[in-house]
Amino acid sequence: MPEPELHRVVHTMGTVFSCTVRAEPTPSLRRALDAAEDMLHHVDEVFSPFRPDSAVTRLTHGRPVPEEWQPELREILALCADAHRRTGGRFAAWHSGVFDPSGLVKGWAVERAAVLLREAGAEHVCLNGGGDVQLYGGPWRVGITHPLRPGSCAAVVESPRGPLGIATSGPGERGCHIVDPRTGAPPSGGLASLTVTSPSLTEADMLATAAYCMGAQARGWLGTLPGVAAFAVMPDGQTWTTGNG
Repeated sequence: MPEPELHRVVHTMGTVFSCTVRAEPTPSLRRALDAAEDMLHHVDEVFSPFRPDSAVTRLTHGRPVPEEWQPELREILALCADAHRRTGGRFAAWHSGVFDPSGLVKGWAVERAAVLLREAGAEHVCLNGGGDVQLYGGPWRVGITHPLRPGSCAAVVESPRGPLGIATSGPGERGCHIVDPRTGAPPSGGLASLTVTSPSLTEADMLATAAYCMGAQARGWLGTLPGVAAFAVMPDGQTWTTGNG
């Protein structure tokens, strides 16, 4: 018989989050799913750059941030500062006077939500936020959308036991929304898409954003990072991989 599963779909942050938990649907796990859903909506409220009263907008315009949001804001600011240092400025939450930590926050939110489920006793968790995925347990198989062939997969990531975070950056359906913060322009030698894996989705999301900005230099840089693997699709359809996770 198939293993029992719980499912939840959440619409927030301008995208769709889907969660699968392989476990008996106990009351504690249902409460944890509720808490994870509430947390995702809360992250959107606090960190959306499009909400006029979010902490992100308040910080950009020099307005006070509610005290109850400040611990989370300090955590994100610290993560962004560390990412800026580690990537040589290719990850920059501050750009042209605007604060936007979107290149890290979604992965951080998905990972936090997955941890809530783990803490409630779920051993096998797959939480997908707009294509950025945090896995625990397993086995899991995750398809990577082909950026040049809508409706098909460019690759499949297999995770026998997790934890594993999978993050993809690229133009996608929105066009090229990622720019090199050092130039303010799309990266030279840009990729059609770049997928990065790491045990932590917060880390994978940040690395995918920064490495995509590196263009042709991404492969060499990612190859130096322990515990990290990457898969890229070039504009001409060719692919490359690096690392073994």
